This record gives sequence, structure tokens and C-alpha cells, in this order.
Amino acid sequence: MIKYIASDLDGTLLQGGAQMPDPAIFDLILELKKKGILFVAASGRPYKNLRLLFEPVKDDIAYVAENGSLCVYKDEVIAKGHIERELGLSIIEAGKKYEGCRPLLSCETDIFTDSTDEAYIKHVREVLHYDLKTVPDLLEIQNPFLKLAMCDFKGTDAIGEYFKKLFSSEIKIVTSGNIWIDFIAPDANKGSSLEALLKRLHISPEDGIAFGDQYNDVEMLELAGTSYAMSNAAPGIAYYADYVTASVPEVLEDVLSQLI
Repeated sequence: MIKYIASDLDGTLLQGGAQMPDPAIFDLILELKKKGILFVAASGRPYKNLRLLFEPVKDDIAYVAENGSLCVYKDEVIAKGHIERELGLSIIEAGKKYEGCRPLLSCETDIFTDSTDEAYIKHVREVLHYDLKTVPDLLEIQNPFLKLAMCDFKGTDAIGEYFKKLFSSEIKIVTSGNIWIDFIAPDANKGSSLEALLKRLHISPEDGIAFGDQYNDVEMLELAGTSYAMSNAAPGIAYYADYVTASVPEVLEDVLSQLI
């Protein structure tokens, strides 16, 4: 019996570069809720941004945010992970030495950058709709680090290789879309965060479906009883999934049709 559905956003539920969900998904989420199925928005995005994106159903779903570093359900923090401060500072310092690297630091209540690139700041604020705060130097931020991300508008291949050579033995580094690499807190990922939520709700991981398209989705895909990789997923992601699909809503409609 299906009791939950967890979906990544960018490249999964949000296709073709879309930054806001199709309003039709909200009706599907409410129909799923009527059938006793919880929808979980699982993303590298921050919690505040996810609530904005899912405004019509914001109190009807659960959230796995910041690649699993923050899990929230009904305003309760279920799970939280942190990047050790000294490691985070080292990553930020390395980013300052890489031309074209634009950092993003997520803390529990705020998102920061010390980039002065106006195009980047505009992209984060107006395209991603993040409530971004600019500061003179990220090294001075004292809040616990939930997630670090680096943006390179030229793509992730070169910047990913650069950071993996420096830090792959200390922290997991994954692609998150076409221009972002994310540093995953060692004690958190989408799978572990989702698992904590399911334990709290006394739901078996087998009783659910997960969707994803990038390597920050792997643990979640492996946890769920049934998993779907997107047809446009990163190379190799389909290996971790049971099926491939081009549309999350189509699968949700099929699920609902079988429950009638």
C-alpha cells in the first residue's frame, strides 16, 4: 500500500527549466492526501523556498530540504544535519580561488553569499526565488552550516572535478542541476532525512515512491519501495531506480486511478 510519495524538484517535478510547479500538481497532492498518501517535497532548495513554491498546499505536505540537512513536517524539525565549521570554511576558501565560482551558504533561517556578481544574485533571487542575503565575507558567518553549494554558469564538470580533488575524502559532493554542485552534510542526505520522517510517522520505506534525476537523489531512490529516475536524468541515475519516467504527474495520476 502506498503511503507516501517523495519527489525531487529541479529536473524532476520541475521540467524544462521551470522554477514554479504547474498548479495542477497541487490538486494531485490534495487528492493523494484524501487517499492517505503524504507528498514529500525533497530538494536541495531551502525550506523557506519550498514552502513558497508549494504555497497552496504548504501545510499539507512534508519537506526534505537542503539535500536532507533539514526535514520538517507540520512545523516540526524531524531531522537536521550540519557541515563541520572548519571544513565548511576550507571549502569556502577554496571557492575563492576558483574563477567563476559563486558560493551559496544555507543556514537554518538564512541563505548567504559574498559574491558580488549581479547576474548571479539576480538569478538566485529572481529565478530561484531565494531570500538571499549578501554579506562581505562568508567566512564571518557564525550560524551552523546546513549546506554549501557552488554555482558555475559554465557547467559542473570542471568545478566538480576541482572540488572533488580537494574534498571528496571529507564530504560528499554531488551535482544538483546543470550549474550547481552541492556539498552534503556528512550526517544527512535525502534518503536519511526521508527515513527519519517515515520512522516518526510509522511508515515503512517500502510503502512509497520516490522520483529523482541527480546524484543527490540516490539515497532516496534506494530507500523507497518503488523508485523512478527521470528520462532526462544524469547518466547512471537510472541504475538506482526501478523505472524511468518523463513525467511525475503522469505517475501520480496513474497511482490515483488505481485507488479508485
